This record gives sequence, structure tokens and C-alpha cells, in this order.
Amino acid sequence: MGINYKEIQSNSVGNKTDYTMYSMDFEEFLWAKGYKEDQIEDLYKCMINVSPLSNVQYNVMMENFREYMVIGGMPAIVNKFVSQKNYSGTLDMQKQILLDYEEDITKYANELDQGKILNVFRKIPTFLGNENKKFQISKVEDGARSREYIGTVEWLDNAGIINISYCMEQPELPLGGNYNPDNYRIYFGDTGLLIGSLDKEAQNDLRINKNFNTYKGAIYGNIVGEMLVKQGYKLYFYKNEKGTIEMDFFVRDANFLIPVEVKANDNATASLNNLIDNSKFSDIRYGIKLCNKNIGFNEKFYTFPYFLTPFLKRFLAEKNKKILYFVKGILIL
Repeated sequence: MGINYKEIQSNSVGNKTDYTMYSMDFEEFLWAKGYKEDQIEDLYKCMINVSPLSNVQYNVMMENFREYMVIGGMPAIVNKFVSQKNYSGTLDMQKQILLDYEEDITKYANELDQGKILNVFRKIPTFLGNENKKFQISKVEDGARSREYIGTVEWLDNAGIINISYCMEQPELPLGGNYNPDNYRIYFGDTGLLIGSLDKEAQNDLRINKNFNTYKGAIYGNIVGEMLVKQGYKLYFYKNEKGTIEMDFFVRDANFLIPVEVKANDNATASLNNLIDNSKFSDIRYGIKLCNKNIGFNEKFYTFPYFLTPFLKRFLAEKNKKILYFVKGILIL
């Protein structure tokens, strides 16, 4: 729809409203599983009050979130999973959607080399599995040159198949005018389809043993990026030339730049601390860490479990009204 919509020759200005449609987000997944508005609102109340969830709440929501990571948000797949209460047949549906995507590429990419778009699409899981996740056209196929692939990544983005995260030149505002368009990472628009693109043995391991192995960083990065995009954020990351500071994502509130670190495990946060503590980065006053850990705040960054990410924009908007910023690194609530 997004591709063909651009071919409409005339639109009545002021008489239409544009919407961007995505697969279901985690909150909608919970609705599908029968959760009520007040149950979900209780999660947000804990978040805005920086109050840890009970062990029961936490463990149940993490289990729901792991299901969502594996299933994704495609409505028919979610419906099948919820109706039968198991994963049977969902992998076949994911693979069919991936095949449908490839068929759409060959059908609608009229002005571009369809084979090159397919090359880019099929290579996304490989690049996400690399340590730096940087997408490089030169490694898509032997002898590939960037000029031969102009427009291919943009086509996939316009079609809603992928999310692109650009590397910031410096961790400072404004976000939109401070990035390198040639340095980027590509994520799947739906994490369930990323998992559907992996080999069958890996998929079974994820479903049965909940074991993400060495690929877990790619999966958690993909799903956090997906959840940010579904809130209206554009994706940006940062990695300095020496590799001493690297940050997964950035968002902002009304006044400041906020680094968002995604941890597959609850390990060191050196980059997050460096960005907050260094007076060179004057636009940064606090940060956010997303991991498998309960809600907390250590006077420098908030810690939230992954499944609260869909509430992040709402949290920042409301928190911005209550927080007084005095000295760098010190927040008075």
C-alpha cells in the first residue's frame, strides 16, 4: 500500500488523513490475550512512579514478552497462537509472509533492480548477527557497489518491511540533522519475522527452550527498535571512532537527548555512564537502560524491563512535567 500510494497523481489537500500501519505492538498483543485496560495501566503506574513490579507481575509479563518476541505482531499469527495456545503452525505462517514479501518485491519494484532489493532483504539477519550490526552494501554480494544499490534500502523502508537506524555524528541535538546517511543498521519491521528468517533448528530452540544463544543481542535490539518506531520515534545510534562509546538508540524529551541502552543481560553500562557523566555531552542529563531487570533509578539512569518500552514516550512526556533539572547528573523528583 505504501509503495502504490505514491503513484496517486492527485490528492485533495486538507481532505485526507494519512496513517502509518504497523503490526501489533506489545500492548495490543496483551489485549489479544485477554488483558484488560486497567491491568495494563497498572504496569504504567509502576513505571511512572518508579516502583518495582511484584515478582508475579514481572515474571508473567516477561513470559508474555518472550512469546511476543517469537510470535511477532502479525494479526493472523497472533490470532492463531492465542486461539490454540501453542506455537503450532505459526512458523509456517511467518515463512509464508516472508515469501509474500519477496513476491511483492518482484511485483512492485518496477524502477529498481528487483534482484538487488532481494539481496538486501535476505542479508538483513546476517548483518544483525554481527557485533556492530552495520549494514554494508559491499558485503551483500561479491563485487557489490553502493551506486548499483541506490534506492534499494529506501524501497524496503517505504514498503514498511524494515526499520533503519542511522549513526549520529555526535551524541547531541538535533537528532534529525546530526547523522551519517551512509552509516546505518537495518532491522526487521516485525521481530517475529526476523526469527522466522532463521534456520528451523534455531527457531525451535527459541520456542521450546527460550534460548536465544549468541543471536540474542540482535533480537533484543530489533524488538526495542520496533517498539520505538511504533511510538513514532525515528531510530538513531552512536559509536565513536575508537569504539569506546557505543549506544543502541537515542530518544529525546522536550529539552534533552536521552541515550537508550539495550542489554540482553544485566551487565556493565560503561557507555551509558560515560555519556551521562562527560560534560562534553551537554544535551544528555540522564539515560534509560532496558534489560531483564525490574524498575529502578540510580540518580543517573532509569532501568526498565523490556516489556515497558511501549510506554516510554508517554513516560517521558509525563516525567518532563515533574522533573527539575539542576546540575548535570542530579535529578530532583
